[in-house]
Amino acid sequence: MKLSAIITKENNLFVALCPELNIASQGDNEKEALLNLKEAVELFLEDEDSKEVIKNIYPAKMFSLEITA
Repeated sequence: MKLSAIITKENNLFVALCPELNIASQGDNEKEALLNLKEAVELFLEDEDSKEVIKNIYPAKMFSLEITA
């Protein structure tokens, strides 16, 4: 299964978000934040109820928007 990860820097930490599942984690650097997010998603998916969530996100499509300010 492939999911998205969005990483942003907030103060001294990096925050990683999986938008499909609305799960976030953090770390001292991008790699650590991504690894922590992967662990959080894996733990979430161990729960039986998560299978219903997965059914609802596929076949979701992600698009990028370009906005000129």
